[in-house]
Amino acid sequence: MIDEKLKSLNITLPTPPKPAGAYIPVVISDQTVYVSGQIPIEDGKVAYKGKVPTEQSLEQAQMAAKLCIINALAQLKSELGNLDRISKIIRVSGFVNSSPDFTDQPKVINAASNLLFEIFGQKGQHSRIAVGVASLPLGATVEIDMIVEIN
Repeated sequence: MIDEKLKSLNITLPTPPKPAGAYIPVVISDQTVYVSGQIPIEDGKVAYKGKVPTEQSLEQAQMAAKLCIINALAQLKSELGNLDRISKIIRVSGFVNSSPDFTDQPKVINAASNLLFEIFGQKGQHSRIAVGVASLPLGATVEIDMIVEIN
C-alpha cells in the first residue's frame, strides 16, 4: 500500500545512503524503530549544502527536508522489508543549518511533516522539533532523524 502511495506521488526510494560515521542507520527495539539522522544525499552527493537563507532559500531547504525523509524511508524499507509495517510516525527531529538571524526552521521542517502525512495519512502525524544549528555534517542544509512504531 505504501509503495503504491509513493508511486502515486512520483517518489522512488533510492538505495539507502551509507552512514557517514561510526553508527548504524536503523535500530529496532521491540516495536520502536530509531532512524539515524539523514542528510539530503542524492546520487551519492549532498544535494543541498549551506546555511538558510544565505546559501539556500527557504524553498530549497524545504526540498532538502523532503529528501531527508525520502532517505529515512529508504533506510526503513531496507531494514523492515516493507513500509506497511509502520503503524505510526512517532517523532521527527529536524535540524536546519541556519544563519544566526534565521527563525523559520519550523517552515523548513513542515515540508518533511507534510510529506509524511501525505504518505501515511493519520499514521504520519507526529511530535516534532525543528531547530537551527551552526553547522551540519558535510555542510548539509538539513538533517532529520525519526522514531517510528512498527507492528
